[in-house]
Amino acid sequence: MAEPDRAVGPARAAVASAAAGCLLAGTVAVIVAVVAGPGPGLTGYVSEAGIAGSGYAPTYRIGVFALAAALLLLATALPAALRVGAALLATGALLTLLSGVVTCSAGCPLPPFERTTEADLVHGGASIAATAAVVFAMLALLLSPATGPPLRRIAGLGAVLALPLSATIALAMLTVGRSDLVGVLERLLLAVVAGWGLATATALGLTRR
Repeated sequence: MAEPDRAVGPARAAVASAAAGCLLAGTVAVIVAVVAGPGPGLTGYVSEAGIAGSGYAPTYRIGVFALAAALLLLATALPAALRVGAALLATGALLTLLSGVVTCSAGCPLPPFERTTEADLVHGGASIAATAAVVFAMLALLLSPATGPPLRRIAGLGAVLALPLSATIALAMLTVGRSDLVGVLERLLLAVVAGWGLATATALGLTRR
């Protein structure tokens, strides 16, 4: 009998490969916008690359939309037995799309230490919730009995890296607020999320029934 995550037909494998492509393209576009844009560089919030008036805002948005498509494709590519993980990824995709549609103001301020606008709250909330949904998807795959060894190993590594980073970021935002520490940790967490997504999509894309 085939392992649960080896029962991936050619169609799902092709969708997973498309997810990997979208993830790579989106990640590259966001990195270009963050590094080359007029924001505070590698220590500010990633979302600052997409504020209105930035010359690289279109590049950032294209990257975010590509990442949203990647999450949705990855949700579709997961075996039917992993429906909880797929639902979390689909939720993450919709929230990522929302964060790309609604941009924050200059500096992307967040409470409790900064004055915010409604757009800031929507964008910040959507971005945080999208990342949380993907991290929970890792946990769902790790804990599901229907997950085969390859995906379980990838999910386990992702969760081990993402959970402490997420907790540290949450604590720092509540106690310190905007800082270089939060900026660096945010990038590390996003790198872990992107790496997990790419590894999972690649594993699914290489499987055949």
